[in-house]
Amino acid sequence: MKDVWLGLISGIAFGFVIQRIGATDADRMTRAHLMLDGDIPRFMVFTVALSILGLSGLQAVGVGRTLPLPTSIVATGLAAVIFGIGWGLAGYCPGTTWAAAGEGRMDAVFALLGGLAGTALFAQLHDILIPILYNPTNVGQITLTDLFGSYAFGAGALFVVFCASVWVIGKIWGSGERVFDFERGPDSGLLDGESRDNPGRDGDSQPKSKRSGKGGL
Repeated sequence: MKDVWLGLISGIAFGFVIQRIGATDADRMTRAHLMLDGDIPRFMVFTVALSILGLSGLQAVGVGRTLPLPTSIVATGLAAVIFGIGWGLAGYCPGTTWAAAGEGRMDAVFALLGGLAGTALFAQLHDILIPILYNPTNVGQITLTDLFGSYAFGAGALFVVFCASVWVIGKIWGSGERVFDFERGPDSGLLDGESRDNPGRDGDSQPKSKRSGKGGL
């Protein structure tokens, strides 16, 4: 029963934090994917950095433990591609989907149903896919402890890398400007409610009028 209450309290705290950071808003998540808003990526990376310290402290006092799963090159790579496509299309990852559905966002509800359907499909195909995709390229556990020969040094190096990533994301994405130009038209890349002056086409250097109000020019 203790584990149930611990899971419930930590789940509520997790949902509250990601809601406040804006991770339950598909529009903000889209801006993050387009490298226009760095808040959510910085939050995610910094969370991992803090988790490194937390897990290291728990293991130091003999309370926590980690169990890295074996790495399969093909299975992990294919799963990452599928995960990324789904995240990009839906605007939610598995964790934020539940929180957004709890907010009453209907798009998140449908994303959640799709995720559950995909999970059920994978469960049915598990015994078929594992020998084909997972086992042939299973290279076992890969950890920084094995690489550096020290858990503390590996955790410290990883912490530094993630903290530096937070700073880099803030410098690049925090500017609000595009890191890469994906534009295909004068208004591409703008989300609903945004506007900007764009030079006209065919040599027309006059900026287009902004729309303001309801139907006004």
